[in-house]
Amino acid sequence: MSNIPRIPTVESLLTSVVDSLQTDTYSDAVLVGIRRGGAWIVDELQKRLGRAEPPGYIDISFYRDDFAMVGLQPEVGGSELPFSLDDTHVILVDDVIHTGRTIRAAMNELFDSGRPKKVSLVSLIERDGHELPIRADICPLRLSLAPNEHVKLLGPEPLAFEIVKRIRETK
Repeated sequence: MSNIPRIPTVESLLTSVVDSLQTDTYSDAVLVGIRRGGAWIVDELQKRLGRAEPPGYIDISFYRDDFAMVGLQPEVGGSELPFSLDDTHVILVDDVIHTGRTIRAAMNELFDSGRPKKVSLVSLIERDGHELPIRADICPLRLSLAPNEHVKLLGPEPLAFEIVKRIRETK
């Protein structure tokens, strides 16, 4: 029997996030998804919230502090922000928060593109292992995993999470 935790469906996690976003606090905010997983989730949130303004997307590939180690990812999509970020409340969306480095890179990209008045962070899952002091404002699931276990979002159709075990390669 495996001790890997069971993850609720993406549907139930999305429903929880939508319920949280349907308040006055977020009514004037724009949605921005971090490519890939955050972009898939932001598309779903956009549909469910019925917002008139299209969402934005950011690609953080060139902002990663581990760029020299991992190199350019094969799917660099570029950033698309169809609105000004200046003096705007931004809801930054990612699928899973782990070390915090992706969010740090996304914040750099956001502030290079404008000066938001506020940034709120939304993630479907936050797992232990933070290296940076970053926490989501809205996050329906917090997980504790073994160091070799990772959460992966599959998609875009259908969206689903899986927990994978990584085996370290020996050199």
